[in-house]
Amino acid sequence: MIWATLGGVTIGLAVLIRHLIDWYPGVKALKKDPAKHAAGLAPFLLAWAYGALGVLTVGGLIGAAFDAALWATNWLGDVALVWGVDGTVGTVSRAPVYLPLTPTGACVVLLLTVAFFTALKKKESWRTSLKRGVWSGLGLGTSAGIAGFAAVPLAQAANWAGETLYGVVL
Repeated sequence: MIWATLGGVTIGLAVLIRHLIDWYPGVKALKKDPAKHAAGLAPFLLAWAYGALGVLTVGGLIGAAFDAALWATNWLGDVALVWGVDGTVGTVSRAPVYLPLTPTGACVVLLLTVAFFTALKKKESWRTSLKRGVWSGLGLGTSAGIAGFAAVPLAQAANWAGETLYGVVL
């Protein structure tokens, strides 16, 4: 499993900030119809959760794809830090607790992958939100901050959902 570096976390945060700025409708609009504008964040947040879960997937093609994407994100962030602000390269921002997915939790990630690509293809208006959400989630999913700690309950939820779903089916 690849851990996020300081550069990868920086990219994850940058994508999050960019999306929030693009989404932000203003105080008046939020006060007028908060549910509508909060619903506009839903695709991003769901994709963020999928990205954080995907980076916890340690095997198979999905795990390899997320590892490659996290490696590229770390590299891009490290380059940006070195060339942009003279930062250090490769500083790992690893969460102290790592909760692996169970086999049924990994099945849930596979189902979420199907849902992600279906939504990507079906909902053109969600494409940017979904792509940004996954990218931010995979960059922050194994970090040592609050976002990394969010991966633990997400993994527990995926494991529980997998055990519940497949416990009924099997």
